[in-house]
Amino acid sequence: MNTVSSNRSRELDRLLTFGKLVPVITIERAEHAVPLARALVSGGLRLLEITLRTAAGADSASRIIAEVPEAIVGIGTVLTRDDLKRAVDLGAKYALSPGATPTLLEAAARGELPFIPGIATSSELMVGLSFGFDTFKFFPAVPAGGIPALKALGGPFPQVKFCPTGGISEDNARDWLALPNVVAIGGSWLAPEGDLNAGNWSALTERAKRALARIGQ
Repeated sequence: MNTVSSNRSRELDRLLTFGKLVPVITIERAEHAVPLARALVSGGLRLLEITLRTAAGADSASRIIAEVPEAIVGIGTVLTRDDLKRAVDLGAKYALSPGATPTLLEAAARGELPFIPGIATSSELMVGLSFGFDTFKFFPAVPAGGIPALKALGGPFPQVKFCPTGGISEDNARDWLALPNVVAIGGSWLAPEGDLNAGNWSALTERAKRALARIGQ
């Protein structure tokens, strides 16, 4: 592992100490971004994944970074080198992808931004390892085989850490976190579309507190 990848890995490890639950957030209206982030931080969730799935995604992330310093903002749904550059330009602390092409992995490997590439199979995992990454987003977690799949991957890849996302809920979050190779989990249930659109910030705060209590944090 070269110096850049080693530093990037250490910084990612440091960031993940701030929480085991990462809300996966898709924002349609940028004016919702700041109150949403404040609600989640008030509930104890500092690590946020703001996706680039909507036209408001980048602006939302920018507003949160500028106005909610307690939030640790990552950019999700990074699909291309341009998306990765946008995450860096926005001032994100980390970035994530649902999958990973060699082109994207190469760009991320050259940079210093902590990056969590997405994988669903052992072959994809091996490609990611060849670029120097050791922490991966297992996506879509439940459709891709769920907890049994991650247990199986732990055999041939004991050095790999995972942040599974996709199909995880408050009811099964603790089961995922009980796996030794899982360092955090992502979930859209922590910031559901209904509460965002309704501006129901207190519900988001209470959901965050309840989720943390259920996993023992």
